[in-house]
Amino acid sequence: MKTKFTKETYLYWYELMLLLRRFEEKTGQLYGMQKIRGFCHLYIGQEAIAAGAITATKPEDKFITAYRDHALAIAKGISAKACMAELYGKATGCSKGKGGSMHFFSKEHGFFGGHGIVGAQIGTGAGLALAEQYKGTDNVVLCFFGDGAARQGILHETFNMAMTWKLPVIFICENNRYAMGTSVERTSNVLDIYKLADAYEMPADSIDGMKCEDVHEGIGRAVKRARENGGPTLLEIKTYRYRGHSMSDPAKYRTKEELEEYKEQDPITSVLNLIVKNNWATEAELEAISERVKAEVEECVTFAEESPWPDDDELLKDVYVQEDYPFIVD
Repeated sequence: MKTKFTKETYLYWYELMLLLRRFEEKTGQLYGMQKIRGFCHLYIGQEAIAAGAITATKPEDKFITAYRDHALAIAKGISAKACMAELYGKATGCSKGKGGSMHFFSKEHGFFGGHGIVGAQIGTGAGLALAEQYKGTDNVVLCFFGDGAARQGILHETFNMAMTWKLPVIFICENNRYAMGTSVERTSNVLDIYKLADAYEMPADSIDGMKCEDVHEGIGRAVKRARENGGPTLLEIKTYRYRGHSMSDPAKYRTKEELEEYKEQDPITSVLNLIVKNNWATEAELEAISERVKAEVEECVTFAEESPWPDDDELLKDVYVQEDYPFIVD
């Protein structure tokens, strides 16, 4: 079966998505054991977006997202060990154990959060793009947000500014249909979120977020436009989360039939079937990938378990850029 993408790309997508799935499954298990505390939002079901976004961009491009951030952080290059340690609140975490699940961050890997305030990253994403434009690079910024954040006022202010200044930013709405527990249909008359771009004459598109190929191509077109000084794009990537909004959400607002219908479109299964159909990997090679992923997840848990807690003197560090900022300490 002929495809637009190479065997290597499909094998990369498969292993990456499998790692993201297994990491999130283990995270959910550890949360139930109270090893991980606080808020925790899993990405299970949405892995094709992370996979397609990575192959459509270059390492120098910047990512910024909301609190459902584990998978995008790992895809961007932050190690599973640093991510799991952050979930545990350990000093070896990607945010020194002080951010937790919702605030992954790595300047080194071009991953700028992890934001707990709904929609806050939309404005910050445009700011990152302004910085790249100012510095004269050809880097672009991928700014991810959910369908709930699309209702925030900051989106409109940012869209207007981004179009006026032709900023190299791709706004990506990961529409998983339910903002916390409220369906898109109950929050707006505009059910096609990508149409919000029309008010600003911003290029926009709707993409199937269960297919790596569609995600890659859609983001690729927007990235090309941004690199050629064509300004921003809004992409509504339609996806689905298999778990609740967060670990505390029983997801009773949707039917079991609806969930099963989306699971039949599972991006990992889809890519695996194509690999098998094209004889791109033997059963032994696929098993080796599975074992590799399993070992990586087990290693990251051991690393997190054995890592030290942050020292007490870390409490007031990283709060202000100015090291001698005159804050008051009792």
